Amino acid sequence: MKLVFATNNDNKIKEIRSMLGNVFEIITLQEAGIDIDIPEPHDTLEANAREKSETIYKMTGQNSFSEDTGLEVFALNGAPGVLSARYAGEQKSADDNIAKMLQELQGQTNRSAQFRTVISLILNGTEHQFEGICPGNILLERKGSKGFGYDPVFVPEGATRSFAEMELTEKNQYSHRARAFAKLVAFLQSAKSEA
Repeated sequence: MKLVFATNNDNKIKEIRSMLGNVFEIITLQEAGIDIDIPEPHDTLEANAREKSETIYKMTGQNSFSEDTGLEVFALNGAPGVLSARYAGEQKSADDNIAKMLQELQGQTNRSAQFRTVISLILNGTEHQFEGICPGNILLERKGSKGFGYDPVFVPEGATRSFAEMELTEKNQYSHRARAFAKLVAFLQSAKSEA
C-alpha cells in the first residue's frame, strides 16, 4: 500500500520510516513532485492535520496522511500547543522557540507537559484520525544534540534523559508520534486484511 506523507520535514520522514519498516510504502511530497508549504491556519492540531491530508489527497488522488504535533505545557495553559513550530515567530527556529518557552517557565515549579500528535489519514476519500500522547517534563536547560524541535528540553515520563539524548529507536519507545502511528498502522493492517 502506498501512502503520500504530507510533510516537508525530513526529521519526521526519517522517524516514520523507522517505525513503519517495509509494511507500507511512504512517498514524500518531494518524491510525489509536490513543492508546496501547506498552511496550518487552524487553532487545533486536528483541523491542521486534516487541512494537510485533504490538500494532498485532492492534488494527487492518492491515499495520504499528515500529522500535526504540539507541545502542551500545563503551566503555560497548554502553550505553545498548535503554535509549537512558530512559537517565537514565523522563522520557525527551534532554538528561539525553546528560549522563549524556558524564559516563560522561569520560577515555575510545575514543569509537566505533554507532546500530542494527531494524524489525519485520507483512505479512499474518507478521513480517519489517530492521536498519540507522551507525558513528561520540561528541563531547566537543554540536554543532548539528537532529535529536533523541543527534544533537548523534554524528558518523557518513565525516562531520565531528554529526547535529544536518545537514539531514535529509544525515543520511539516513548514518542507521541510513535503512539499515534501504532494506531495508524493497526488500522491500515486491518483495512488491508479486509480488502
